[in-house]
Amino acid sequence: MTDIDPIWVPDEAAVQDARITALARLVTERHGVELDGYDALQRWSVEHLAEFWTAVLDLFDVQVDGDRGRVLVDDAMPGARWFPDVALNYAEHALRGDGHELVVVAETEDGTTTACTRGELRAEVGAFAGWLRGHGVVAGDRVVGYLPNGTHALVAFLACASLGAVWSVCGQDYAAGGAAARFAQLEPVVLVAADGYRWNGRVHDRRDEVKALRAVLPTLRHTVGVEHVGLGLPPGAVGWDEALAVPAEPTFARVAFDAPLWVLFSSGTTGVPKGIVHGHGGVLLDHLKLLGLHLDLHDGDRFLWYTTPNWMMWNVQVSGLLVGATVVLYDGSPAHPDPGRLWTLAAAHRVALLGVSPGYLLASAKAGLDPGRSHDLGALRVLGCTGSPLPASSYHWVHDHVGTAVQLASSTGGTDVVSGFAGSSPTTPVWPGEISAPLLGVALEAWDADGRPVLDEVGELVITRPMPSMPIRFVADPDGERYRDAYFSTYPGVWRHGDWVTLTSRGSVVVSGRSDSTLNRHGVRLGSADIYAVVEALPEVREALVIGAELDDGGYWMPLFVVLEPGTDLDATLRDRITAAIRTQASPRHVPDDVLAVDAIPHTRTGKKLEVPVKRLLQGAKLDRVAGRDAVDDPDLLAAFARYAPATGPGR
Repeated sequence: MTDIDPIWVPDEAAVQDARITALARLVTERHGVELDGYDALQRWSVEHLAEFWTAVLDLFDVQVDGDRGRVLVDDAMPGARWFPDVALNYAEHALRGDGHELVVVAETEDGTTTACTRGELRAEVGAFAGWLRGHGVVAGDRVVGYLPNGTHALVAFLACASLGAVWSVCGQDYAAGGAAARFAQLEPVVLVAADGYRWNGRVHDRRDEVKALRAVLPTLRHTVGVEHVGLGLPPGAVGWDEALAVPAEPTFARVAFDAPLWVLFSSGTTGVPKGIVHGHGGVLLDHLKLLGLHLDLHDGDRFLWYTTPNWMMWNVQVSGLLVGATVVLYDGSPAHPDPGRLWTLAAAHRVALLGVSPGYLLASAKAGLDPGRSHDLGALRVLGCTGSPLPASSYHWVHDHVGTAVQLASSTGGTDVVSGFAGSSPTTPVWPGEISAPLLGVALEAWDADGRPVLDEVGELVITRPMPSMPIRFVADPDGERYRDAYFSTYPGVWRHGDWVTLTSRGSVVVSGRSDSTLNRHGVRLGSADIYAVVEALPEVREALVIGAELDDGGYWMPLFVVLEPGTDLDATLRDRITAAIRTQASPRHVPDDVLAVDAIPHTRTGKKLEVPVKRLLQGAKLDRVAGRDAVDDPDLLAAFARYAPATGPGR
């Protein structure tokens, strides 16, 4: 392991004031254990899961009915049950507190901004919950949203949760078919849908898509329409204002700890999207830990994570309400009218925690932005980043151009647990190119092919003990076979997530990419992230995609596809510069067999590169078998890679 200095270290005064330090004191007082630093607390939290999660419950004063004495019944995976005798409600905790405090700020791409206090939010939630109840919605019913990221989606979700109904949402960039592939599995009784959304300076009318969606959801009893962009209500919909016309104080049905709260969906790139069901209690406790301890959000802190309703970070952002934060919702492109839009939002709303993608940081650097000087980011304490591995160069860029005092909190996790596995805390240093540590309560290890833990070596990311936010079940999986196959088929009883990671001897975590799209040169496993970190830093390259394809004739082809900046040609000189940079900054083994220019790289709708579908295309699979059209941001881009299949591909 390379010995490098941290690029950010905690301020001692901030460490003493951090809520995670208060938790450590509580553990010491309650259990008589001395916890010297974060690593000791993390180890204790994994070795004493019941005591740790009870401490989280108490630190945040979680209100429950029933007996809290039984915490973890059978810690085998899958099948572990948490707090089986407890009843609670997520929405009750999201809405508790002073009614006069500002809790939501929503801005659309055209600059329209609205805000509401906790009292106003409670009133809207209570009114919509009353409308749902009056129209026959009961605990366990499914309500779905076809909505942009704004206050309407937040209110509808909290109203459902207050009743014990189950919520699911997707953004309107999905066509009706893509939304139906998700929602039809749930047999929803109510649809909440907007007339359209804004993106890159354009208004997108989705009323016809709403009509088409309703036509393929036969279980719907009612549709509530939202005039988000002023086009009028979708046909046959009850107006949002009408649904909120009768004022009501919300009431909260305390439900079983593992009662379903929401359903999230996998990307659907390898088949029908998996419906992943999470419970009230597991989400509540895990998000209190994640946001309240690791990201240290407090009452009144402004919290903006750039996301859409399609991504799990939407769910994480709305949970900012659990710790008293003011959530700042943004509906629009992060690069309109210019690449600095998110920095402008952070400055305008005095954001304390801003969340972005690695791609946004790289784009900001390439655009020559200097937000720490061009914007007033004095309120910004933490810059969160997730979605794909973050190269070391971005850590240095943030330090130099955003602020030396800003903690860059890179993290890794997944929709599967709607949370994180590794990240930062106010008490952990930050090293360039590395995630600071496994999160509290997460038994994270890197395993080799024989199931043995490895240190300072690349291995499979595994979780060896249960987390409360692991799925309750999958939709349409009555015997749990699909659930077991998804996570526990490789190492029985141990969660395999599908990422290559290195746990370093200093306690940090390095993510190298997806293990199902592994690069393997001469028997050595390589991470695609190492190549992207080098190539995407070159000024001529906008984005890159690398694939390692095992071929039927026993050969192996590793092409690198690059999207070039406008006006740039992939000539021999640039090819040589790309391969030389990879050879010297990664290793000779990382050098691709071919460097090929393409117009664009296909992604999932949450922005992840489609490495596995492209790999399958290169191995000769049919286009309609590698990914559903609605799972891809631009299906035509994926189709363009079919011409590199074995019969015609270069390099052989």
